[in-house]
Amino acid sequence: MARTPVHPDKQRDLLERFERLGVLEKDLEERFVRASGRGGQKLNKTSSCVWLTHKPTGILVKCEESRSQALNRFLARRRLAEKLEHQRGERQDEEEKAREKIRRNKARAKRRVRKKLAASKGEPERG
Repeated sequence: MARTPVHPDKQRDLLERFERLGVLEKDLEERFVRASGRGGQKLNKTSSCVWLTHKPTGILVKCEESRSQALNRFLARRRLAEKLEHQRGERQDEEEKAREKIRRNKARAKRRVRKKLAASKGEPERG
């Protein structure tokens, strides 16, 4: 990958994710087009929007968050890694844990509300 305005640790993490997922640079097709939106003359003159296609899976990622082409290249690759992980179910466990944590917090809040309501009515507490 070319030099980007991204911290080397983040680049290294991304390369490790690609290795773990089995993504090779030759499997990626990269196109640069002009971005849309705010940015003025700079955007109108440079092709900073990145379209990244992973040939084996056909996943397409488009990134035009920054005016910097180099930063957009990094962000597009990171999004591609996230999509591949999600597709392969590797992120499913983390999402499942997050949902379970939310469920527990809601149950705890419900118990607190019931307890307050019972205390205000003067009723004995229940579980």
